[in-house]
Amino acid sequence: MAKIQIYDTTLRDGMQAEGVSFSLDDKLAIARCLDDWAWTTSRGATLPPIPRRCSSLNSPDVGLRYTRLVAFGSTRRFNTSVADDASITAILACKTPAAALVGKTWDLHVEKVLGCSLEDNLVICSESVAYLKKQGLEVIFDAEHFYDGTRPILHTP
Repeated sequence: MAKIQIYDTTLRDGMQAEGVSFSLDDKLAIARCLDDWAWTTSRGATLPPIPRRCSSLNSPDVGLRYTRLVAFGSTRRFNTSVADDASITAILACKTPAAALVGKTWDLHVEKVLGCSLEDNLVICSESVAYLKKQGLEVIFDAEHFYDGTRPILHTP
């Protein structure tokens, strides 16, 4: 029998609207609602992850039966080793069983925002995923702006 996993992003993306801010109690209430619905995975930390919030959300006394919270962060920075990267370190500090790792996938962002080559970005992404896997985490790779990079850029005169 196939198992369907639902990846909910309310605890991060739901806070991106203007004027929305969830307290720790709010996040716990949302996590418990998702657990009542037998949701399997929920992104539980903001970028960058805040370890004290993550540890509170993953505490056994929270009582989640189905939902497992996922730390969220970005791939290592260009010219920073994966072991010394602040985002990777913060993800590990959350002590979650899984991590959602956002990586640039649009060449415009790779070259203009990261300031590196497409080849360098592939190394950044693969090293970041491999490092977290080696630490025992399941890694969900979030291919940021993937679809933006697959269509032509519209230029206006």
